[in-house]
Order: sequence, then C-alpha cells, then structure tokens
Amino acid sequence: MPGSWIGILLIASLGLIGSCSAAAAAAAAAAVEYDSSAVIINGQRKIILSGSIHYPRSTVEMWSDLIQKAKEGGLDTIETYIFWNAHERRRREYNFTGNLDFVKFFQKVQEAGLYGILRIGPYACAEWNYGGFPVWLHNIPEIKFRTDNEIFKNEMQTFTTKIVNMAKEAKLFASQGGPIILAQIENEYGNVMGPYGEAGKSYVQWCAQMAVAQNIGVPWIMCQQSDSPSSVINTCNGFYCDTFTPNSPKSPKMWTENWTGWYKKWGQKDPHRTAEDLAFSVARFFQYNGVLQNYYMYYGGTNFGRTSGGPFIATSYDYDAPLDEYGNLNQPKWGHLKNLHAALKLGEKILTNSTVKTTKYSDGWVELTTYTSNIDGERLCFLSNTKMDGLDVDLQQDGKYFVPAWSVSILQDCNKETYNTAKVNVQTSLIVKKLHENDTPLKLSWEWAPEPTKAPLHGQGGFKATQLLEQKAATYDESDYLWYMTSVDNNGTASKNVTLRVKYSGQFLHAFVNGKEIGSQHGYTFTFEKPALLKPGTNIISLLSATVGLQNYGEFFDEGPEGIAGGPVELIDSGNTTTDLSSNEWSYKVGLNGEGGRFYDPTSGRAKWVSGNLRVGRAMTWYKTTFQAPSGTEPVVVDLQGMGKGHAWVNGNSLGRFWPILTADPNGCDGKCDYRGQYKEGKCLSNCGNPTQRWYHVPRSFLNNGSNTLILFEEIGGNPSDVSFQITATETICGNTYEGTTLELSCNGGRRIISDIQYASFGDPQGSSCGSFQRGSVEASRSFSAVEKACMGKESCSINVSKATFGVEDSFGVDNNRLVVQAVCT
Repeated sequence: MPGSWIGILLIASLGLIGSCSAAAAAAAAAAVEYDSSAVIINGQRKIILSGSIHYPRSTVEMWSDLIQKAKEGGLDTIETYIFWNAHERRRREYNFTGNLDFVKFFQKVQEAGLYGILRIGPYACAEWNYGGFPVWLHNIPEIKFRTDNEIFKNEMQTFTTKIVNMAKEAKLFASQGGPIILAQIENEYGNVMGPYGEAGKSYVQWCAQMAVAQNIGVPWIMCQQSDSPSSVINTCNGFYCDTFTPNSPKSPKMWTENWTGWYKKWGQKDPHRTAEDLAFSVARFFQYNGVLQNYYMYYGGTNFGRTSGGPFIATSYDYDAPLDEYGNLNQPKWGHLKNLHAALKLGEKILTNSTVKTTKYSDGWVELTTYTSNIDGERLCFLSNTKMDGLDVDLQQDGKYFVPAWSVSILQDCNKETYNTAKVNVQTSLIVKKLHENDTPLKLSWEWAPEPTKAPLHGQGGFKATQLLEQKAATYDESDYLWYMTSVDNNGTASKNVTLRVKYSGQFLHAFVNGKEIGSQHGYTFTFEKPALLKPGTNIISLLSATVGLQNYGEFFDEGPEGIAGGPVELIDSGNTTTDLSSNEWSYKVGLNGEGGRFYDPTSGRAKWVSGNLRVGRAMTWYKTTFQAPSGTEPVVVDLQGMGKGHAWVNGNSLGRFWPILTADPNGCDGKCDYRGQYKEGKCLSNCGNPTQRWYHVPRSFLNNGSNTLILFEEIGGNPSDVSFQITATETICGNTYEGTTLELSCNGGRRIISDIQYASFGDPQGSSCGSFQRGSVEASRSFSAVEKACMGKESCSINVSKATFGVEDSFGVDNNRLVVQAVCT
C-alpha cells in the first residue's frame, strides 16, 4: 500500500497462534505490512504492547505463568534476548537445554496467543556477563569486537545463522506460522560507535546486510542506531521516547526498551520508578504516533550462576518490573499498566488510521492531541500536562478537565476520560518474606569443609608464564577465581619488612605471603598496598583475584582488563627500593579446588565435611546443610543474613553470587517519592543502610519433596547460623480508587484469602498509601460493611465504586469521591 514500510512478511493469525493443537504447528500464514502508524495483520491495523522476559533469568517451570500474567496484564507480545555466552560457552559446543531452550520458550509464547520479538544481538548488554559475548571470542588472535573485523564478523554470522536456522526449523517466524514478528541485530551500538570511526560505520552496514540475507520473512530492527540502513528499522531505548523520530518517514515509531525501573549493583540502594511515571511515558509515546512499545523489563528475574555482569551487578535482576523477581504481581505497577493497555486498545482502530492534530494550552504545558478516524470520524484524545502542578483546561464543547501534574488523560470520543496516568485505581500489594504459617521454625544443622588452598599458597599451579596475565585470557571465564603465584628470595639472615604493592584492574583481590593473608580489597581499579614480612630464604606470594561479573557496556568494553593484567606487582623495602616482580615466573591456577572437586554437588562425595564445632567467620570455607521445602506453592527464598561473600547452590543448582555483608549507604532514603518530573535511576531510592541483597530466589523446581541440600562457598568469612528458608507472600493489600471505577482486590494466589478488612472508607478519606488512611470530612456509613460483604473469605473480589454500592444519595460527598481499603491476606 502507498506509504507502507517496504518489507512484507507473513504471520500467523493470532487465533491460530493461540491454539495448542497440532493445527497450531501448521498455522496458516497471512501477509502483514508495517507503515508509519500501524502493524497491519490480516488487514487489521494494530499497535503493539510488548514486554521483556529473559528466559535464562527464570526456569522452564515458570515460563507459562510469567507469559500468562503478561497476557492478563494486557500485553500482546513477548520479547527476549539470546545470550551468546549462555549457549556457546566453548567454541562450537552448544547448549539449548533446560532454561536455555529458547525454542520451547517461544512455543509457549505462541501457545498463549501472543507474538514474539527475537533479539539475537548477539551483543545484548542487559547487565549480563560480558554483555552476552563468550570469553573464548576475546582470546582469538587479531580479533576486534563490534567493528569491521573479519574474524569477529565471521563468528558473529556463524552464531546468528545458528539461531536463525533453529528458529526456522521450529517454524517460529511469523512467515512460517510462528509467533516471531521482529528480530534484532546488534544493540545500542549508536551510543558508543564514535570511537570506532569509519570501521564502525562499515560494521553497521554489514550487520544489516548479514541479517537481511538470513531471509527470515520478518523485519529486522536496530536499537539506538540513527544511521541504520533503510533495510532495517531503527528504534528507541530509554526512560522516555515520545520525542523519538525514526530515520525513515516510512518506518513505524518503535520503543524497544522502556526501562520500568533500574538494575541494582552490590553496595547500592534499591531503585524505584513509580507506576504513575511509567504510565505517563507510555501514554506520551502513543500520544505522539507510537506504534510499538516494549517494557524492559516486564519480568526481570534472577542472575543465576555467574551470569550477572557489570561488574558488580547483583544477583537479583528484579528491575522493579511489573512482575517481581519471583513472578509475583508488582502492584500497583502491574494493574495500573493493565488499565492503560485497555484504554489504548479501546482506541486502537482510531490510533492506527487517522489524521492527527495537536493543540497547546496553558502556555504550552498542556497538549491536546486529537486522533480523528479516517474511516468513520470517531475521535480519541490525549490530554497531557508536563507541569509539576495540576491544571484546569477548557476544551469548549468537549468539556472542562482538571489534568493532574505530570500526567496524561485518555479521552474516549475526546469528551470522556477513560484513564489518567496519575490516578492509580488499583490495589497496592505489600509482599513480605516470612515463614509459612504451616511450618515450624527450625535451626539448620551445618557441616563445613575448608577450601583446599595448600597448593596455591605454596605456589603450585597448573601452568606458568613470565608475565602477569589478564584474567579473561587465563580463565576463559570458567571461574570467578584465578590464583597468581610467584616466589621471592630474601638472601639476608633476618626477616625483612616490605610493602606489597599491586596495581589491580578489578574486582576483588586477596593477598597472601607465605600462606598468611595480609589483606584484601575490592573495587573497579585500584592499587593494593599492605605491609608484609619476608622470612630468610624463599618466600611465596599468592594473589587470588576474583571477578564479580565482567564488563558489559561501553566502547571497547570487551578489551577492559580484569585481574592483575600486567600489574605491576612490586615490593618496596624500608629503604624505598622497589623490586618489580611483574616479569618473574608466575604460576597460575584457574578456579578453586572446591569448584574442581564439585563441592557444590551433594552427590560428588569429594568434600571432607566436618560435623559439629561449626567454624564461623572463616574465609575460604564451604558450608552444607539439609532442609525441607517450605509448605505451599508460593515462591521460596533463602535468607543469607550473616554470610559474607560467595556463591550458593541448592541441590546442585546455582542460586548465584551472594554478598549480604555489603550494605548500601545509610543516607539518601527519606521515604518520599514524587512521581512528578523526569525519572533518573537515582530518584526514589530505598533500602539505605541495609544489605544490597539479603534474600536469594530458590525456584520451586530446584526443590525436592523430601530432603534438600544447601551448599555455600564463603570467600571472606561469615556465619551461617541464621540462614533460613522463607516464602514470599502477599500479606497486606490496599485499594485507593475513584468513584466510577471498579476496585479489584486479590491475594495473588498461594491459596490465601482476605481474612480481615482493617480499614474501609468511601467519601473523601485522607492518606494515599497502606497504613496512612484516615477518615475525611464525609464517609458513607456502609463503607466497612459493603467491602466486608464483597471480599471477606475470598481470594479476590471486585467492588463497584459507586454511591449505590454504599447506600448513599446522589448528593453525597464531594466532587471526587473515592474508596480506600486496607485488608489482610492469610
């Protein structure tokens, strides 16, 4: 059609996609076009509402539930990354089993009746270890990442083709009757490409050519690439993309990453983006001709194993997403967005085929965007206010409106408000970690085993070199740990006081001289200096370097050194004479002996566990205990309060790194969070003065019905005595909604019911959050009884917020009556 995006693809109809029968596997394909204002499927013009769920950050058993909750939240598409290093840890050795089975993931997306977006990259960023690149790639001679380098391009094309062929074989692309409607090549290269010069520009052209040549039958996209070739669609990533314009007038306006919150680093506070601001950003995007919007993340999940990047990205990748790390609804964010999606879909036919006009009011603070259907003249309006104060607006024949600060109202037929981003008419859920009501508190019984360090502390490694090796080059990222060992002769007859100085490139360094630890330090790049005593004769210096996630972002990030990486390593004596040890003969050992002996596997039998006389506060120690799974079906966490830094496994399954001893700055959390104004990751922080991460997700699929085994490796010294297993449960729910809407309350599963109505008031109650509600100047006498009748003893309930429900006259109350409720779930 005239003005259409030049690409034509084939896609299965959504009705067939939703079928679980054999017919679904052979779903009929239908022609689909994209133009600047819609995705057109079977002649139906659509806007796309999508959400990111990374399959490796959850388990196979969680996928269906997560996808279903996304669908119930109003999404029609699921997006995910393909992490190269997860699938090809060693060159040409592939793994697509378990939670790495991306084919099965997209099949479940299809079974749910949703579309999919395949982000191959293969550079991902995503706060994932090394940005998704396998470390063996770094160690290929003469390779240069993300530039016009034949070695890199050959490897990138080989992996991309591997993924594409697997998707084709499974008939996952829309052109084959599958769910995938878009694929992505590269990621956010435009943010960093400047230093790559002309070679970077050539690389972008090659990426597009290589991708399109894969002949997948659906369009390719590039994120944050304003100079992308016309054969691919450039898209926007960020907190706000309403002002983004595609580089071609024929391309749809697509937002591939709307950051729903932010990630967390060890030692930092918890970020939070309000539901009001997130909804504001989405509504503004569609107000200004948006076609596709994807939440990054819709479900963040967990960095199991050693997958977190950074460095220093925490194990939790909760991201303050609409679904929390454990799969619970993050209310009110999930529900507030659900209502927004419903309002947008209500106007979909108008949004995707109309003429558009924008008028400014109130000195430009308020903008009215009117969409008028080209078919029947129906209208849909967006009324947005970017000021920090609410404003009254007179739209003449369409009525007068009060538009709250920093908000967007969606007006059906331009004269009836169906949604406002600042008016949260859904419940807030307070989710707690607690012992299940059916369980009895029990102290865990522990065994321990020392990490075997005799060999490295005596300088005995697996290979040698007369230089200080960069850590990735030595370990191939098979472990966080690398031992650097050398010997120094003291030819005198007396002991000698010296200072050991190490220039270090990150992230955690332990220094030993003659088997005794003289100090440790962590950070990005620093110089370690500690006093040491050299005995007469030969002295052994052993340096243990530990990474905490490899760099994942920035220009030439892949070249960033890790570990000691050339040093220098020096000894300074009392006379200020410096001896450079960098060119000594160094012995190296990759990983811990306990890792090699699979101490983390309860079936290995390699560790010599000691019962009784529990050793605590001891570095380089393994701990083991057995436990029964908590009752019920709610998500499980392990509380590692008291532990220092290390790694945790349940029944041999990695839970990820832990570091609960590291706490956030105690300052900067005043409990106030103003949704108004542009969001940045430093706004609305919480958890000051507390461990960055105290609780760690234990997926139910990791657990047995009978006995289970928890194994911890403690690197710096901790005490497991207070470790315990708990559930996450919705304990308190609160509603705060205006007259004319329906308040839905739910205990969010787990067989919990509403057991107590702590407060209910219809009128003009005061307070806006759980625990703050108070009676206002007017209150319906049946406030409590009406809510109690509707909700008590139920897992969920709905209340029509109207005067009739609460038995009051039409003249009752104020202009904006509202209902507030606080209830308990047990």
